[in-house]
Amino acid sequence: MPDRFTITTILEAPPKRVYDAWMSSRDHGAFTGDTADIDPRVGGAHSAFSGYITGKTLELVPFRRIVQTWRATEFPEGSPDSRLELTFEDLKGKTRLTLIHSEIPDGQGPQFEEGWRENYLRPMAAYFKAHA
Repeated sequence: MPDRFTITTILEAPPKRVYDAWMSSRDHGAFTGDTADIDPRVGGAHSAFSGYITGKTLELVPFRRIVQTWRATEFPEGSPDSRLELTFEDLKGKTRLTLIHSEIPDGQGPQFEEGWRENYLRPMAAYFKAHA
């Protein structure tokens, strides 16, 4: 059975800023500290961490929701892409970011959950605090 988890965090920036940064190659790369290439439209491809992560954008609700396919280079050969859903909730100039990562190959969820915390959420918190 595929793995799934949900992580919620508060970021020191409004939803528009967080959403725009996620969908910007430059800003996405800046907050992760590695390369990102993002075509910011439905059907557009995205990659991060020098191609370690790849996928396509499935849905965009500006400043509120992003849904993407998501695949890491260590997914087992032949396994389908996982699904990433991000929601952005306005908290008086801050953002409650909720990340739902589902359809992850069985047994790989815990490593990706820790990866999100270490490689995305902590760096994003520092980035938005510094660039508020």
